Parts: sequence; C-alpha cells; structure tokens
Amino acid sequence: MEDYPEELRTPPVTLISLVGCPDLHSLISTHLHSEQPPINTLALPDFSKISIMARSPAKTLGPSFGGILKRDWLLKHRTKVPAVVAALFSSHHISGDPAQWLQVCTDLENLKTITRRRNIKLVLVVVQSSTLDELSEDRMIALRKRAEVESKHVIIFNNATDLSQSLNRLGSTFAELANTYYRDEGRRFRTHIEKKTSNSIELNVRYCFKVAVYAEFRRDWVEALRFYEDAYYTLREMIGTSTRLPVVQRLVEIKSVGEQLHFKISTLLLHGGKLIEAVTWFRRHNASYSRLTGAPEVMFLHCEWMSRQFLAFAELLETSSGSSQSMSSVGIGIADGAITEWEYRPAYYYQAGAAQYLKDKRSCLELALSMLETATELEDDAGSVVPSVYVGQFARLLEQGAELVMQPLSDEDYIRYTLAEGKRFKDSFEIVALFKRSCELFSNHKAHRMVAYCRYKMAREYFSAGDFSNAKQLFDSVSSLYRQEGWADMLWEVLEYLRECTRSSSLKDFIEYSLEMAALPTSSGLDVQSSQRPTIYDEVIAIARGESDCFSVTEDHPVHLEIDLVSPLRVVLLASVAFHEPSVKPGASTMISVSLLSQLPRTLEIDQLEIQFNQSECNFSVANAASAAGSDACHRGLWVETAPALALPPNRWLRLTYCVKPGHSGKLECLSVVARIGSYFKICCRAESPASLNDLTLRKFEGLESYPTLNPALTFSGQKAIQVEEVDPLVDLNLGASGPALVGEVFVVPVTVASKGHCIYGGELKVNLVDSRGGSLVSARESEPFSMENSHVEIIGIAEPEPKDDPQSQTGSTSGIKKVQQVFGLISVPFLNNGDLWSCKFELKWHRPKPIMLYVSLSYSPQGSDESSTVKLHVHRSLHIEGKTSIVISHQLMQPFCQAPLLPSRRMKPPVPDSSQLVTLPLTQRSILTVGAKNCSELPLRLLSLSIEAEADADTDDVGGSCLVQHGGEIKDAPLLTAGEEFKKVFAVIPEEVNSTKHRIGTVCLRWERVNVGSGTTASPEGVLTKYKLPDVSAEMPPLVVSLECPPHAILGHPFMYYMRIQNQTELLQEIRFSLVDSQSFLLSGSHDDTVFVLPRSEHILRYKLVPLASGSQQLPRVTVTAVRYSAGFQPPVASSSVFVFPSRPNFQLAQTENTRIMESVASK
Repeated sequence: MEDYPEELRTPPVTLISLVGCPDLHSLISTHLHSEQPPINTLALPDFSKISIMARSPAKTLGPSFGGILKRDWLLKHRTKVPAVVAALFSSHHISGDPAQWLQVCTDLENLKTITRRRNIKLVLVVVQSSTLDELSEDRMIALRKRAEVESKHVIIFNNATDLSQSLNRLGSTFAELANTYYRDEGRRFRTHIEKKTSNSIELNVRYCFKVAVYAEFRRDWVEALRFYEDAYYTLREMIGTSTRLPVVQRLVEIKSVGEQLHFKISTLLLHGGKLIEAVTWFRRHNASYSRLTGAPEVMFLHCEWMSRQFLAFAELLETSSGSSQSMSSVGIGIADGAITEWEYRPAYYYQAGAAQYLKDKRSCLELALSMLETATELEDDAGSVVPSVYVGQFARLLEQGAELVMQPLSDEDYIRYTLAEGKRFKDSFEIVALFKRSCELFSNHKAHRMVAYCRYKMAREYFSAGDFSNAKQLFDSVSSLYRQEGWADMLWEVLEYLRECTRSSSLKDFIEYSLEMAALPTSSGLDVQSSQRPTIYDEVIAIARGESDCFSVTEDHPVHLEIDLVSPLRVVLLASVAFHEPSVKPGASTMISVSLLSQLPRTLEIDQLEIQFNQSECNFSVANAASAAGSDACHRGLWVETAPALALPPNRWLRLTYCVKPGHSGKLECLSVVARIGSYFKICCRAESPASLNDLTLRKFEGLESYPTLNPALTFSGQKAIQVEEVDPLVDLNLGASGPALVGEVFVVPVTVASKGHCIYGGELKVNLVDSRGGSLVSARESEPFSMENSHVEIIGIAEPEPKDDPQSQTGSTSGIKKVQQVFGLISVPFLNNGDLWSCKFELKWHRPKPIMLYVSLSYSPQGSDESSTVKLHVHRSLHIEGKTSIVISHQLMQPFCQAPLLPSRRMKPPVPDSSQLVTLPLTQRSILTVGAKNCSELPLRLLSLSIEAEADADTDDVGGSCLVQHGGEIKDAPLLTAGEEFKKVFAVIPEEVNSTKHRIGTVCLRWERVNVGSGTTASPEGVLTKYKLPDVSAEMPPLVVSLECPPHAILGHPFMYYMRIQNQTELLQEIRFSLVDSQSFLLSGSHDDTVFVLPRSEHILRYKLVPLASGSQQLPRVTVTAVRYSAGFQPPVASSSVFVFPSRPNFQLAQTENTRIMESVASK
C-alpha cells in the first residue's frame, strides 16, 4: 500500500483554519487533536495569509484531454481547503480606537469574500485576555452583522478564567459547522447526479467520488460505501465507449481510477467487519478486470496492475480488525462453495500476486523489449515524462522559453515510457519479498505444504538471479518435506535445481543430489525421468572413478559420503547386518550376514567393502576379485576377504556371510559398512538390523526378490549387535562373617580371595553397603549438619594382612589403591599365582539399627597388564547382615525416702506425662537417679562399667555441669546380662546454685562386651561404649521441706517415736497447719490438730509416741501438713507411712547394728 498516497490510505479528517492571534493556535490545535473524532487545523498567523484558501484559476500548461479525477483534489481538501474558518480578534481591537476597528472590519470583509466562494463556514472568536476587558455591545452587534453569522457562532474566548469551557465550546462549534459544510457540499454534488445535469460519464464518476469523500469526512460510512460503488459501476460503462484518450492510455486511466475506488470500497468493508463481503467484492473486481489486458505490447502493465490489487488487498486483510474473526463466523461463505478458506487469509493474496501476475509481467516485459527495435532510445524518452493533473494520465514536460508546457503523449510514446520504467525496475526483489511474507503467514497457520510451495517459488527466483547460495538453502528445506510425504515427481524437479546450484561449488553435494535423483522411483508416464536416471548415474560413476572430463574425485579432493538412518541416500545404498547367534564366548567364531541393497538404475560395481565394529580388532575388508583397483586394507592391518564379484543389481539384495571372532567380552556391534568405488570415493552406510529395518520414504521395497537374509527367521529376529559373554572366573571369593551386628560395636567381615586356576593381575576388591529394604543408609536430618553420626552404618576401615618373610608368599598391598568412604570401600589385590590365598577385613560400624546387604566384587585380569587388550573378569558375593540394638538405657528421678520438698512451680503447673516439660528438682537438695540398662539382643552381654560424665556447655565450654552427681561405686564382678535382663544403678543428684534456668546432669556412659567373641566381631580391652544423654532439669529452692523419721520395724507392745520435721528455708515466718488421723493398730500420744509457726531458717518437729497393738505390716497414723502461705498440703504416701510390727523381739542384733550404722551414715550426709 506504500504506492498509494497517504490521503488515499487513511480516512479523511476534518480541517478548520485559525486566522489571527497566533499565540493561541498551539493551545487550540492541541485541544482539537484530542477530540473524538480529531480535527486538523490550518493555522494562519494573520489575515494577509488567507489567500492560500482562495480558489485559484485553472492553469493549463498546454493542450489537455481532460480527465476523471484530479490527482491532488483529495489532498487539497485535507490540507488547504478548510470546512470552517475561525477569525480570532482581540477584544482590545474591537473596543479600541476607530483605526483598529476599521482594520478589523477590513480583515473581516476580505475573509468573507474568500469563504463565500467556497461556501466555507465562518466563526468569530473574540479573545478576552482578562475579565476586566470590556466589550462594546454595539460593536459586537455590528461585527456579527458584518460577518453575517448567527449569534451562536460568535464565541467569547476567555483564556484567563474559563479556558476549558471556551475550548470545549470551540470544539463543539467547529464539529457542528464542519459537519454542516461537508453535508452541504455532498448534497450539492448529489443533486447534479440525481438531476443528471451532465451527460459526461467522467463527471458522474467524479461527482460520486466527491459525495463519497464528503460522507467519509462526516463518518457516514454507509453513504460513502454506496457512492464509491456507484462511481465504480459508472466507471465500468466507460470501457469501450470513451474516445477522449488514445486506446492504451484510456484503459490505463480507467484502471487507475478503478483501483482507487476498489481500494476505498475494500477498506470500508473490512474495517466495518464485513469480511465475506470484502472477499466477494475482491473476487468480483478481479473477475471484472482480469480480461481487460489491453494491447499485447503493454500486457506487462496489466499483469503489474493485477499484482498490485492482490498486494493491496492482502495488506488490508492483514491490518484490518475484520480479518481476525474466527472461521466459524465465515462458515456460510465456505459452505456455499463459492469462497475457499484460504481466501480469507492474507498469505493467499501475497503468493497469488507474486506467482500469477508479477512473474507473468516479467515474461511479457521481456517479450516486449525483445520486439522493440530502438531500445537504446528508451531512457532518453522516459526522462521528460511526468504524471499529469489527472489520475492515470501522463504527459511530456517541455520548456518553451521561460514557461513549462505539458504535451499529451501518443500511445507509442507512452508504451516506450512504460517499457523504460519496466526495464529499470527489478521484479525479482519484489517477488521474493511477497513470497517471504506469504511463508511467514502460512507458517503461523501451520500450512507446511503452502510454505514449501512458496519457498520453492522463492528459490527459483534466486536461481534465476544467480544467487545459488540462497536458492540451495530454500531448495533443501523444500526437498525435506517432499521426501517426508513421498512426492517423487516434485522432488525430482527440486533435485534438478540443487544439482545445478552445486555443480560448480561443491562436488560432494553435487554427487549426493545426483545419486538421489538416479535412485528415485519413476512415475508412470514420465519418460523424461526414465531416460535421465541412467545418464545421471553414469555421470556420477565417471566422476567417482576419475573418468570425467569436467571434474573428478582426486587424491587432493576425495569424497566421503555418510548415509545414516534418516539420510535420503538410503535409496542409494542400504546395509543390513545380522549375527546368526545371540551370544558368543571371547575367542569363539560366530557367523555374520551382510546384505546390501541399491535402488540405482544400473548395477553398482563396488571395488572394496569394509565392515566396521565397535571392537576395532574385529574389522575386516572384502575385496572385489574382479576389480582392478588396489586395496589398502592390508596396509591398515585389516583382515581381508576376497569375493568373486561385488555387484549390486537394481532392487536386489547382495548377501555376504563371514566369520567374526571377538577378542574380549562386552557388546559387539556392527557400526557401518564402507563401500569404496575407485580410489578416492567412499560411501559409509550405517548398519541396520533386519528386525528393525524401516521402509524407505519413497519406496516400499516393492518388487524385492526375497528377504535380506537367506534364513527368513533371521530376517525377522536378526540384530546387528551380539553379546560377548565373559570368561568364567577361576577364583573363589569367601565372606566369613556371620551373626547379627550390634549398634556401637566394630563388626568385622573377613574376605578371602583364593585362586583356583587363574593368576590374578591388577585385582581390585570393592565393597558396597545397600539398605536391604530399599531405603537410604543416611538419615534425613535437615536440622543437623552432615556427619558420620547421621548414617545408620558406615565402613570405618580395611585391615590388610601382614606380609610374610617368604618372598614366594603373597605380596602386601601397601603400595596399592585403598579408598574408604561411608558406604563404599576399595582395595587393590596384589598379584596372586594359581593356588595362592589373600585375605583382608572390612570393619563396619552401626550407629542405628538397620538391616543391610553387603556386596563384595572382585575384578581382575587373568593376563598380564602388558597385554594390549586386557580382559577383566568379575566375581560377586553378597551377605545379609542384620544390625540390631544392643542395650537400651532408661532413667528415673525421685525424691529420697520419707522426704518431700515443697516446689511452688510444680504446684502451679503440674507435670504432664510424655511431654517436653523439664523435671523440677529441689535446689541444693539430694534427689535419687536410677539408671537402667536392658539387653535387647538375643546374645548375652557383660557390663564393664556404668557412670555419668559431665558434658561441656555449647556456649561457655564449661565442663563442670550444674548438678553434682554422687556415684554409688563401681560395678563389681562384671555382671552378665542375658536376653531381656535389666541392670539398675542408683545415683544421688544435687542441683547446684547457678545462673541458669536449666541444669545439666550429664551423659550415661555404659561399657559392655559380648560374652563370646565370634568371627564377626573384634574384642577390645575397653569394650563397647554406649552413651545416653540425660535430659536437662530445672531446679528451684523449696521454701519448706517435710521429712518423716520412723524406725524400720516395731515390736508389739513396745513404744517408739514418730517424728515429722518441718524445715523453713526462707526469710519469712511460715504458718503451718497439721492434722492427724488415728489408726486402730496403734496407741497414740501427741497433738492431733493445731497450727504452728516456723521461724525463718529454722525447723519445727512434731513428735508422736506410738504403741503397736497388732503385728504385721501396719499403716501409721496419717498426718496432713498444710502451708497457709502457699496453700499447699502434704500427706505422706502409703509406702512411706507403713511399718512392720514383730510379735516379739527378733534375734538379729548384729544386722540391726549394721542397719543402724548405715542409717547414721546417711543421716550424717
């Protein structure tokens, strides 16, 4: 659309003119541009410039034939002829002296004279700079009468206080008057049409065009479309009837005007959302003008004009909002069959304009130029030809003295001018640009075939222009789609172009495209392909053997072709390889079948075949005994076989069977088959298995005489790879551990390597620990950093045997490889002769109970390390080891017997079982800690020691601790714990006074050992250490401590004393209430119910004398003590308020004396 002027491509915008007061023009123009619809302004600084709007007399530069539409009429009404003129006068000039008033009247008269001639509307704007300016009412009336305008068209513009209101009033007034102006102008020309005042068809077309333009100014799109269509249909009546111009130029003018009318109609339809109507209109327009070709010598002008129609409509479709509607909304047009789906897409018109008309234009132009005798005079004649005043007309500009004269052209002169212009313009660039844009749009719609078609056309243009690089790139992309979809005939055409593109640039590419063409299937009825295929094949073979006169493959320029599974050259050579056996032992022979297939038109003679494997020692070569070309396989150390002939007939399998002997274990796979033709030409074909052989893209193996192999079963199951098994190892690997492993101890796994027929070279012993349940051997503790303690089990070391003095004995591995990781261990095995033994020990340690699988792998070579192809053998063993918990440690905190401290915090917040709440102990008071160790394994364990060790604070590194722990003595005689048995030990804990809310007790350290050390464990003089961290406790000073004192037993009828000691450890006077409940088993003397006061830092003792009245275990009288200040009561538990009464005095004075001594020692502490 860039060829069209801007005034035609964009909708017309209302134009008004501002005259006078230039300082306000920018403000008013900015406001009018922001209006909807916007209004353009023609700003004139003073009234001396108003002549620009005057109607200029028609100037003719010479004789003229007249015309239909003036070329600059639309531009003039958009930029020079306003619909409204606003005369801006200052209030000072209107109310000023008579001279100023006279100047205002003069300017107004001059302006009115110009506006009357063009029926332009006039608006008077009186600019008032401030509210203090006074306006004479008489002069305002006189001004309005002189201007002959209505009072509403006289506007007071106050730019001081009411600026926004003044601007809005100006905008609405201008819009109203402009609409009136364009309506009146359109009505004036519409009257000429309706009354048929003129019999000239040119004038009727011009009148309809002007009415439509004035309707567009008013945004009346319906009326504009109707009159554009009337002008279009009226223009069609001129064809064959008008004799105003010569024949050729008359048709050119009609097409030029029709092009503008068609562009306007299509624009209005598309921007109105009428997509179906727009496409239908274009088809009608195309059909109407497609046959108006004109004279044969200017046929190229018709092609160019038609191409421009397609291009303009494609750009309109691409930029309009109506073309973005979904295809469901245009289903009616498609269902009728009149319009295809692609006609709604801009890409269709881009490629149609380029393919159908621009290419035809070039052909017609070349024909016209060839028929022209005086082609050298074209450029001289074209220099003086310029566009005429009317659309579609041209004239010659001549100088006659000081004046310029436009002389009409004859058809002969016009044809010479167009030929010169056509010769100067390069159509190839525009054709490529259109096809490229069409490719982009088709790609967006996933229309790959249309994309390929457009690229094919682009490539042909590049080829015609000599740009072979771009042409080859595009032809390659097109050929890939044609191969994929099997379009052999179209692919043949593309390959022809590719051959010519690479003939002088790349010999390898030229051979590839030539071979592919020669191997293409021939379509029925195409004798050209059938005759050319052998010729192309002979040309390539001559080049490969160095027999071509043009260019050949030489030692300096060898050619090596690669054919993989997706290469288009699979039709040239296809290699199928199958082993006859699924597996084989190293050193044993196995049969392999190599089958070759070619689709070339003649028999392919191969000089040498080379079969390549992933094990290079298996590579071998097959030489053609009938070929005179030498073989270099012997020089490269390959095993060479000889075949009577290596000839591949068209579409028939060539089968070869040979023996292969693999050297070492692993996978043996045939990689490729290399065919040598001549001395410097090779085709490397990727080997394929018959079982997975895919059909060719363009051929379906039709007409093949048989299967790739003689054995049909091998065709359906044969593979190009075979498994070479390992040699049976003659080495024994034993794991000597047994029994479960206990957490905390070092578990030893003895490993013995015994040679039973092989010498061991470069041996390596690997061990891996794997969770037998499929989990991880490392616990996921995100809150803790990584450490060995986070793992369940780990390898802590590898113990090697001590080397012996005998030099013939086993060699130590101190200089070998030795690596130990958490769950992986590696140690090198020294050289062992046949019959030698070697052993080591892997040390494992469990941190948590976990069953594991221990995998031990031995890899070695039965041959020396100096061999070039060393074979590694492997021996694997596994052992299941159950890791179990050995000892579970528990603890319990309690108060001394018959002693109860008052702890207020425990009363306020009673302890909750199984919670993280700290246990509260009395500060500086003795508490009892009981530690228990239970054997949870099925093995007997012996306890060596049990102690509590203080641990350092993480913040202060203080090792002393905040609790004093008194041990009850060492364990004597190392007690034995059987399965399920528990051992307990008692400790005394005294919290010390420290500045901390928490008090640490320490860590329980328990050392133990197995009773009988087996083969899977190692004995240590220190035993196995198991630690158990005791939880922290809180401590507080008890304000009151109540203690009960009573003999351990009593005698029937003998009195004894019963004491209750109340200690006040505060600085306050404590009020204590107590009460006593009698017991029927005792006779009691003492206070039963009373209140006492205990002085600060002192104690009070309640004394009772009891006489037993019954024997056996008797319950003492129950005493209840209540501290009034703390509202806390104490009642002794049942266990501490009972005594055993003997019927008579027992005879154990010595034991009693010992017990009395123990009680005294405890009391003293």
